[in-house]
Amino acid sequence: MFPGIADRMSEEITALAPSSMKIKVVAPPETKYSVWIGGSILASLITFQQLWIAKAGYDESGPSIVHRKCF
Repeated sequence: MFPGIADRMSEEITALAPSSMKIKVVAPPETKYSVWIGGSILASLITFQQLWIAKAGYDESGPSIVHRKCF
């Protein structure tokens, strides 16, 4: 994240939310691997497994297999 973005998000969301709602923005200090961790979690979900593409399938069909399975 950009420096100060967590505070800004918290302030802006708090201004939009009802006063009875508690807002908490969680921003880990080390975000270097956050995208990879999120992708790993997404890929491990059972609902996402139908979109997996095996190397053999990719080798056989090429990039077009991505469009067939995912779109």
